[in-house]
Amino acid sequence: MFDIGWSELLVIVVVAIVVVGPKELPRLMGTFGRYAGKLRRAAGDFQRQFDEAMRDSEVAEVKKAMETVRAEAASLDQPVMLPKIETPAPAASSPPVAPAISPPTESAAATETKPKPPRKRAASTKPKSGSPKRSKKPAEPPHDA
Repeated sequence: MFDIGWSELLVIVVVAIVVVGPKELPRLMGTFGRYAGKLRRAAGDFQRQFDEAMRDSEVAEVKKAMETVRAEAASLDQPVMLPKIETPAPAASSPPVAPAISPPTESAAATETKPKPPRKRAASTKPKSGSPKRSKKPAEPPHDA
């Protein structure tokens, strides 16, 4: 919110020491802290009251919308859902028709994914028990004669 850097704070502290004096500075800072706390609490209370009012207004709007829908549904002369129409059964003399199957298209073949090959395990980083042990001495540089 406030863009105050360390250099600005240092200037404010130096001015406060010069104006108020080093004896009264702790009391001034305590008073400033109390007022800042009161201001933060008041801002928090306002925010809570504002959020509560928003929730109440939203609940009232939803209730009003539900009541209008119920009133409109009650005023309809026809049922809300249409009755299910039964289709007549096919005659026994006609042979059943098989559904047509179309060949796969290029886009359908492109979307099919191949199974992934199994993952190979990484080599172990631990030395094997049968491997020779390394010496702790660094290698000596070659001697020039």
